Amino acid sequence: MLQNRLEQILGQLDTWQFPELIEDMPHGDMPGDKVMISDALVPHAQTIFKLLIKMMKNKGDSKYVISIFGGSGSGKSVTTSLLTYYLNAAGIKTYALSGDNYPRRIPMYNDAERLSIFRSEGLKGLLKEGLYSEDAQKVLDELWKKETDSDPQETEAYPWLKAYQAYGREGLKGYLGEDKEQDYAQINWVLDAFKQGNEKIWLKRMGRTEDARWYDHVDFSDTDVLLLEWTHSGADQVKGVDISICLRSTPEETKAYRLFRARDTGADSPFVTMVLEIEQEKLDRRMENADIILSKKGEVLRP
Repeated sequence: MLQNRLEQILGQLDTWQFPELIEDMPHGDMPGDKVMISDALVPHAQTIFKLLIKMMKNKGDSKYVISIFGGSGSGKSVTTSLLTYYLNAAGIKTYALSGDNYPRRIPMYNDAERLSIFRSEGLKGLLKEGLYSEDAQKVLDELWKKETDSDPQETEAYPWLKAYQAYGREGLKGYLGEDKEQDYAQINWVLDAFKQGNEKIWLKRMGRTEDARWYDHVDFSDTDVLLLEWTHSGADQVKGVDISICLRSTPEETKAYRLFRARDTGADSPFVTMVLEIEQEKLDRRMENADIILSKKGEVLRP
């Protein structure tokens, strides 16, 4: 059935008429999410739609898991909304799954864990390098209060801080986007259940407070495509993805978006800047395995 529909669409793809946008556009299933459709991203989504149709037809499966990943501000949420809308309108039943429901901690506690790892590994690094002292600790106490211990500019006054920051950064690399931070096993359970044809699947919901956790029993009986939208959906730990889409953005664009969104405090702090740099390094590596890569300007970098 799905392959027949894909073949029909493929035959009309050069002249395909996309439906007009509606006021109540679909979006991912993250509680509280709201998506403002940007006109600039509409042609990007239409380009990806055409590439997806060709790739799905060539693969010949009956159900597809498609991942969309990239940094904050790369357009993941809007592109996912548009693709979900276009695919459903084309007769390909699609569900948008937000990976942001699957971290191990709510944002407040996860931010605290990140900072704790950075500082504890930094201190251990000073000990290892023979640079720790009571005077160094007094300096760190003041830098911690100002939240500038991760600021490279502080190393001009305190050269030993370079070792602290380097060890702290390495500690963060072992946490950000890894199994200690994200529950990949549960995501994989959902993807496998979908590919196995389970008619109903329990999906996790996670808000921004500790008591905002629950599961919804979602009907997938007639769903053809599960669209996983998540910064980390290009990670090696995610299993069962058929087609992977990377929306490429720079750390500067990510930082500008976080400041514009202003949902999280300290979006322009030295520590958040470090986190974004590490995440970008991982995104760049994961991008190597993407089937489709689109730049922020809408340029098709792959295929």
